[in-house]
Amino acid sequence: MIFSIMMLAIGFSAITATANLTQPLQTAFAMKIDTVAKMYQQDVNNEGMDNPVVLQQYANPDLKAAMQREQDYFAKAQTSCHVGYDVLWNSQDPDYAQDKQFSVTTRGLVQVSLAHGHDVYYELSCDNSACQVADVILDEDGTSLRAHLLKNCP
Repeated sequence: MIFSIMMLAIGFSAITATANLTQPLQTAFAMKIDTVAKMYQQDVNNEGMDNPVVLQQYANPDLKAAMQREQDYFAKAQTSCHVGYDVLWNSQDPDYAQDKQFSVTTRGLVQVSLAHGHDVYYELSCDNSACQVADVILDEDGTSLRAHLLKNCP
């Protein structure tokens, strides 16, 4: 009987320790999803007409710098070095009314599954109070928007 009580106590403390470890992780995932969902809702509300674009408003300093580099390149060269489509919607002509599903991958990226069959992945950097978009992964090969802009916008 005493052995059973001790095993129960040990099991309970192990479950409590596991729950204490996963709570911060769940909070971080919720913050990431909330940030990306707000970004999409703002883009839907303004139908992509924000200036600066909504992604730039939610970007961390490194991604903002890469996006500014693309804008500076366009102003100087009068030609674009960006990817050629709206990365939030993976489309040149976004359907703002389409359904979206938000989740977090095993790598900690926020995955946005769009109704038209495309997935968009976001890397976010977070502190205790807020998250910012650090990068957008453009395809299954892991192509980074930030790396693309840094490479193609001299």
